[in-house]
Amino acid sequence: MTEQHNQATQPIKLTQYSKGAGCGCKIAPSVLHEILQTNHHYSNDKLIIGNNTNDDAAVYDIGDGNAIISTTDFFMPIVDDATDFGKIASANAISDVYAMGGKPLMAIAVLGWPLEKLSPAIAKQVMDGAREICSQAGIPLAGGHSIDSQEPIFGLAVTGIIKKENIKKNNTAQEGDFLFITKQIGVGILSTAQKRGLIQQAHVQDLISQMSQLNSVGEKLGMLQPVTAMTDVTGFGLLGHAIEMADGSSLTIELYYDAIPVINGAKDYLSQRIVPDATYRNWNSYSAKTSFEKGVNVMEAFNLLPDPQTNGGLLFSVKEKSIKEVIELLKENGYSDFIHPIGRFVKQSEKTIVVKG
Repeated sequence: MTEQHNQATQPIKLTQYSKGAGCGCKIAPSVLHEILQTNHHYSNDKLIIGNNTNDDAAVYDIGDGNAIISTTDFFMPIVDDATDFGKIASANAISDVYAMGGKPLMAIAVLGWPLEKLSPAIAKQVMDGAREICSQAGIPLAGGHSIDSQEPIFGLAVTGIIKKENIKKNNTAQEGDFLFITKQIGVGILSTAQKRGLIQQAHVQDLISQMSQLNSVGEKLGMLQPVTAMTDVTGFGLLGHAIEMADGSSLTIELYYDAIPVINGAKDYLSQRIVPDATYRNWNSYSAKTSFEKGVNVMEAFNLLPDPQTNGGLLFSVKEKSIKEVIELLKENGYSDFIHPIGRFVKQSEKTIVVKG
């Protein structure tokens, strides 16, 4: 009896076909830094943002005050259902455009599929999920490329547009700015619990709903000049992306640990020692830049702050005098649970992140 015949008689679990999961598949920060080192530099005065920074997408000046945003993101399954995998991978890829403050225009698909193990019908479900999310974003899924691979892989290459004056980088925060986030952290822990067959059903829908939610509020935040810097939280965890913002801005972040929203169930699974492998990889890259003040549950924070997120929330800085304006925008767009700052940018000190209770 073939594996594909078995798929017709019993539900498949996509996570069992991949060694990685979602943005936890990312190459470790220190290794990525080594890969990107080069003596070859191509100069182009129209390229506003390239890979010389840690920003979320490339940005190219097309004239008349406008710029094109270009990005791609793909990974192996983080959930078992094929349609949900397509939704999550697509929302995650589109997020990079929103994280720059832009508006997505179109997407093309990147699909790797192990045809000897998984039927084309299941790949079609992945594509159906992608089309649903692209429809929500108001863009066409206009094409793509596929290969026969050893593990299932899916994502998008996305093109967006933005007014140059609205571009949000991740390295332009200013001293005194407050830090906000638009989603809970901890989805890496829940996805690991699912892959191990230990997740409670009550937490599955919370996990899927958050990871497939578009970060479309980023386009509106991009129009606010008091929003000084922005990124999205993905495979390097809240800690890693906060460090990128702080280091890039030559500042330190005082992180208010007790104010950070955590998804339901994450702390319970931590007590069972359910932690993604990528958490330790992230911590090894960032621990030297992090300190904890008295009163913080260091062991819990050690597992939560570097937890790899897939299509995590937008992380952005706001001038103190404009907090009320930003809070009103968040409320109007359904983010009433995320109106409290989780940190503040202060003068650069020995540590890049100081975690406070």
